[in-house]
Amino acid sequence: MEFWQNRMPSGMLLRSPWDASHIADPHRAFTLDDYEKARCIRLSRPVPLADFVQYGQWFQRQLVPDLDTRRIERLERTSAGFRLRIADGDSIMAQRVVIAAGIGPFARRLPVLDKVPRSLASHSSEHSDFNRFAGRRVVVIGGGQSAIESAALLHECGADVELIMRSPAVRWLWRSALFHHQLNPLRRLLYHRTDVGPAILSQIVSKPHLLRCFPLAMQQRIAVRSIRPAGAAWLVPRVERIPITTGRCIVAAFAKDNQVRFTLDDGSTREADHVLSGTGFSVDVSRYGFLAPELAASISQVQGYPQLTNGFESSIRGLHFIGAPAAWSFGPLMRFVSGTEFTGRALSTSLAGTIAGQLSKEQGQWASLANS
Repeated sequence: MEFWQNRMPSGMLLRSPWDASHIADPHRAFTLDDYEKARCIRLSRPVPLADFVQYGQWFQRQLVPDLDTRRIERLERTSAGFRLRIADGDSIMAQRVVIAAGIGPFARRLPVLDKVPRSLASHSSEHSDFNRFAGRRVVVIGGGQSAIESAALLHECGADVELIMRSPAVRWLWRSALFHHQLNPLRRLLYHRTDVGPAILSQIVSKPHLLRCFPLAMQQRIAVRSIRPAGAAWLVPRVERIPITTGRCIVAAFAKDNQVRFTLDDGSTREADHVLSGTGFSVDVSRYGFLAPELAASISQVQGYPQLTNGFESSIRGLHFIGAPAAWSFGPLMRFVSGTEFTGRALSTSLAGTIAGQLSKEQGQWASLANS
């Protein structure tokens, strides 16, 4: 929960609906509903960030109470498997490692802002509190949930905000009262409960093994269609008073007198006390600082994503990646909490099969020795 707690703004709400926000467990016994019952509380819908963090911590205490919270400084490959060097100087040897390290290092930044000091131009993932921008002029870049909700939160904190996006129009995610109604018998035919993607495509995206059967070009089209930049419809009234400039992008920017001055592609100019990029994340596993450079360079990748087998195993035997880095191999479901169910089952099934195979092999070797 560290990323959610420290790298997301206070006051944020989950875009995913209730049914798609449960963290998976084998028996579906630790859902948000179970959390409500255990704590005798009623969470609001959509779920506030702070409540989801507390739910995640509760989930961890129930299922992994002995969690080791020490920092991994370096992951190296050895002749017997892997060595994990811990920040306190300790080391751990392992034959298999599953990397679930999140998207923190993957923040997508606009190259045009590279020469602007970070104190004047930052990424939305660098802030957990927007109150320091009260009374200041802030320009937010981006057209997805992160940018739009950041603009709303900044405005509500007292900042003077403008939202600028490349898209010719804001795309809102409206949930049809008819199609999504619980009594509609066609509801689950159109939309899977994982809630990633539009009608029908949602069913395909929810089944990564099925998605992998499609030609690669079609997989990519389905992925792009399923996670286009958009904002939840409940944000509409919160941004009504915010100027939104569509169909424009920054072509030049520089800092002067502790402000950012930049030019848009239509020739217009802006000045701001700060530029906030709500431009999402670009996966590149080589940017995981704990991966030894030689190990990272040995992983077969496609545009920063590791190429994975059915057990989420990379080209390096025994090294697995889950979460957003698995999206190239298993589709956009991997980017969402609702993807934990497929991931957990597929990974555990693969690991259980591997262990069973090793035990069978060892038993065969012992039998051979006993008969010799």
